[in-house]
Amino acid sequence: MPLRETLARVDADLAAGRVPVARQRLRGLISSFPHDLMLRRRLAEVYRLYGDAAEAGRSMYLEEDRNADETAAFEARYGSPGWRMKALAWQGPEAKAATAFAEEQMVAVRTACAEELGHPVDRDDPSSYQDDVEGGEGPSKPWTVGGVLAGSGCLVAALVFLAI
Repeated sequence: MPLRETLARVDADLAAGRVPVARQRLRGLISSFPHDLMLRRRLAEVYRLYGDAAEAGRSMYLEEDRNADETAAFEARYGSPGWRMKALAWQGPEAKAATAFAEEQMVAVRTACAEELGHPVDRDDPSSYQDDVEGGEGPSKPWTVGGVLAGSGCLVAALVFLAI
């Protein structure tokens, strides 16, 4: 589906209150057009509707007018440079960035990852920074009621099993 048509559907989804559908469409567009900062900006707006500062910060990370609190939330959730590289899902060289600031940000993340791992990393070769992504903790997510209930249920089941 062409970019314009998909963006029109995103607008229609948002107007109709179908925010999750709009989010998925935008995420798909970003995977197809990773260098389009306008798409990332639109996705940040959607994440703000959810109140998800970390994901809004992720989407706005390459923008000079980004929100400092959102950026800090993104960096806290994706604690290592390797996780940030993976989360930003940039493809190809940093020179493809639309702005000098975006290019600087991508270079800074790659450089920090290389320094942490002690060897050069190649953005297009995830195995060059996979140690950081696999070895470190993944992005931390807030606890959900369902997750707490599921964990509590497992604990109770284990205690009942041991008691029997």
